[in-house]
Parts: sequence; C-alpha cells; structure tokens
Amino acid sequence: MIRHKSERIFNVINIIFMLLLCVVTLYPYLNQLAVSLNDGKDTIFGGITIYPREFSWVNYATVFSNSGFVTSIIVSVLRVLAGTVLGLLLITGAAYAIAKKDLPGRNFFVFFLIIPTFISGGLIPMYILYKNLHLMNHFLVYILPMAFVFYYMIIIRTYLQSLPPSLEESAVIDGANEMQILFRIMIPLSMPVMATVTLWLAVAHWNDWTSSLYFITKKDLFTLQYVMYKVVKEAELINEMMVSSAMTGNGGSAQQVSVTPESVKAATIIVATLPIVTLYPFLQKYFIKGVMIGAVKE
Repeated sequence: MIRHKSERIFNVINIIFMLLLCVVTLYPYLNQLAVSLNDGKDTIFGGITIYPREFSWVNYATVFSNSGFVTSIIVSVLRVLAGTVLGLLLITGAAYAIAKKDLPGRNFFVFFLIIPTFISGGLIPMYILYKNLHLMNHFLVYILPMAFVFYYMIIIRTYLQSLPPSLEESAVIDGANEMQILFRIMIPLSMPVMATVTLWLAVAHWNDWTSSLYFITKKDLFTLQYVMYKVVKEAELINEMMVSSAMTGNGGSAQQVSVTPESVKAATIIVATLPIVTLYPFLQKYFIKGVMIGAVKE
C-alpha cells in the first residue's frame, strides 16, 4: 500500500514537472508567434503573451515583400535537398566501409577523418581555399563543405555494427555484392539512425546563413536565412527612421509605420523555424531511437 501510494505521488510530481517543462519550452515560441501577428506599434507597449492584442499581417507582409525572398526560399530548399542526399550517401558509404573490421588501413582512415573535427584552419584559409577551388558565388559552396561530418559517420557506423553479421553473410552466400548489401539490407534496417542523421543534416543546411555572408555576393544565390538576417537589419533601419521622425516632430511618416524591429524579428523567427517545427514530429520516434541505439550500442 505504501509503495502504491509513493508511486502515485511520484506520478503526480512527474506529470506536474513535465507540464511545467512543456510550458517553459512552448511559451517562448508562442510568444514570438503572438508578437509576429500583433501590430508593431502596439507591441512597443509590451504585455504580449501568447495571443496578439491587435491582430495584423503587416509583419509578415514586410518579411515577404523583401526583394528576392521567393528566390531565397527556392535556393534554401534546393540546398537542403541536395546537401542532405549527398551527405547521406557519403556518410553512409564511409560508415559502411569503416564498419568492416577487415578493411585494410581502417585505423588510418579513422585517424585521417577525425583530424578536421578537432583542427580547423580558420576562416581566412577557408576563404582562400574556396576561392582557389572556384567555389565563390557558386551553389556548391553550400553543399561540398558540409557533405561529410565525422560525428554522423560514427553514429551510423555504430548502428551498422549492432546489426547481426549473419545478415551480411547470408547475402554474400546468395551472391549479393557490397552495393546490394548496403542499399538492400543495411540501409532499410537502419532507418531510425538514417532519419536522425537526415534531420541533423537538413537542420544544419536550413539554419546556415554564414556561408552566404562570407562566400556569396550574388543575390540569386542568397539563402532564406541570410535574407532573414537582412530583413532584421532593415527593420532596425525602420526603427531609426521612426525615432528620427519623432525627434524632428514629423510624426506623419512615423504614424504610417506599423512594424518594429522586434515584430519583424518575431515574424522572421516563425518563417525560418516553421518547416523544421513541422517536420520534427514525424521524425521524432526515429530520432530518439536512432540516437539511443547509434550512440550506445557497440
């Protein structure tokens, strides 16, 4: 009876803790959503919680009215698709090869691949390298540098090593070659860890904006995240114009401005994170299972 009562108390405390955790996790996002849907001038007064006080689409209109916005979305989507597919192919192929215990020079390859993980030449050598490789202002500058990640390779390799060796032995007896074993047996059985790495790669490509900042000057190759960065800077300029108008007594133009840096930033956050927030629930079960198995089993 005492044990049953203690379990009930634990369950109640656990439920309360998880509810508080959900509130702490969801409130900032819902708050930004409310700010993005609220009139900018009204947002200045504060007090916005999880619902807009004066509903308005003007913040999103400001974001989407930026020149080249549609093009940046296309570039970002193409980057995510191409970068994720290429990354999965290279990382999975390397993991499958490293998982072979009879691979000649296996330790050398592992040591060779791990060096860039801990040692980086820095931004200037990287800039010079990309320039000499003619990657400046080229779409491949988004894809090739992130095509291989050693940590992801270790996760997939560990998962592949957890699979029964008899599966591969049976396939070899049936006459299957290495490519058939990899694509018809290993990858289908490794969908949890594949979904995990896919999510990591997609998020990394989607959230990156520094590549455009450092290596791209053509507007047609700007990614969505970099355009969003520019939108925030332009919103700050709008704020300076409003302050200047107020100080000079010319309130007419300030009255017409209904966006502020904070409201545009909120709209920017929602637009930039919505695809990932929408995608994650469908991959959550694979994500958790892939991380646990890929990182723990040996």
